[in-house]
Amino acid sequence: MAEDIVTQVVEKLKQATSFALQLDESTDISGESQLVAFVRYKDKDEIDEHILFCKPMLGKTTGEDIFNAVDSFFTEHSLDWLCCLHICTNGAASMTGRIRGFVSHVKQVHPDIKTIHCVIHREALASKRMSPKLHEVLNDAVKIINFVKSRPLNARLFKKLCGSEHQQLLLHTDVRWLSRGKTLQRLFELREQVCDFLSEHLHPSAALLKDYNWLAHLAYLADVFSRLNDLNLELQGKDTSVLHLYDRVSSFMKKIDLWGRKCQDGDVSSFPQLNMYILNGGADKVGILQTVQTHVNKLSSEFKPYFPDIEVQNPELDWIWNPFAPTSIQTAPASLQERLIDLSSDRGLRLMFSETSLTQFWCNAEKEYPILENVLCMNCYPLGQPICVR
Repeated sequence: MAEDIVTQVVEKLKQATSFALQLDESTDISGESQLVAFVRYKDKDEIDEHILFCKPMLGKTTGEDIFNAVDSFFTEHSLDWLCCLHICTNGAASMTGRIRGFVSHVKQVHPDIKTIHCVIHREALASKRMSPKLHEVLNDAVKIINFVKSRPLNARLFKKLCGSEHQQLLLHTDVRWLSRGKTLQRLFELREQVCDFLSEHLHPSAALLKDYNWLAHLAYLADVFSRLNDLNLELQGKDTSVLHLYDRVSSFMKKIDLWGRKCQDGDVSSFPQLNMYILNGGADKVGILQTVQTHVNKLSSEFKPYFPDIEVQNPELDWIWNPFAPTSIQTAPASLQERLIDLSSDRGLRLMFSETSLTQFWCNAEKEYPILENVLCMNCYPLGQPICVR
């Protein structure tokens, strides 16, 4: 059955004549390195995406090894590298290295291929760094959770102690990006039960759960990582183009700036758990605000290098979002403006635009105006999210 599915996907790629490729190499729980590839291509009146292969990497995982693995699959199934218009990777050196990376090997056979660093991976990297104080709180929280969760007896005793809606803590792992926010959220919700449990076991970390300032920092981390989780989830899902992803990231970056301005005025209402905890009294509000302000500013400065031109790129793509808008002709490339006038005057396509998805619309528009195929290839094909979240 698997071979039949691969055959069907390969045939669709050949019929589409162009496609985008996404690769991810990672180690599974058995310690084996796995190379996974996804493709996105035009299938009739829609953009479709499907797994292409999952191959074990038996030796090294250098850029050359990865290229040889993909190239052997292409050769075996008679796929042409020139038909691959876009590649999305996680930004690792083995993928993007200028001399020995996978992309550099691909450009030797297809110099004009476009590349993109996975948007969710950039978001995860941008949010990774924090102040020493917050990093210490995060590490302490992980130690507390590990004490309860890593020993089966402790986990059972803690479950027996809990009488709340949640009866267990959640483990955090760096590989599962969403786990950090959920883990801290659950620890903050069960802080009283965890404190009682640690006190019974004479654990030194019990004192942290009685420290108002430490708990305020924990509340902030739970809030901010919940916000990052929300962004992460918005960037996931099928049928998401880079247009959608950049809009979501742009919105989040504006929210970060808003949080910074509110913090300057002593307002932390954007972080509900921290806000409620400070209102209940006990914590050093001035010190907490300073920590939050520093982290929010750091978050803003970290996002900008990973998404440097996002505010410039988004308005330039407005004509793709709505080719019938009054300003669409002016913002479109000069080489497409005449064809875009023809398209915007087409009443049939105007009706279709309001009744179909964006990708469906451009798939149909490309049939009548073939010169617009480049719009479809450059803006609807590229994959922008990592394989591991699919």
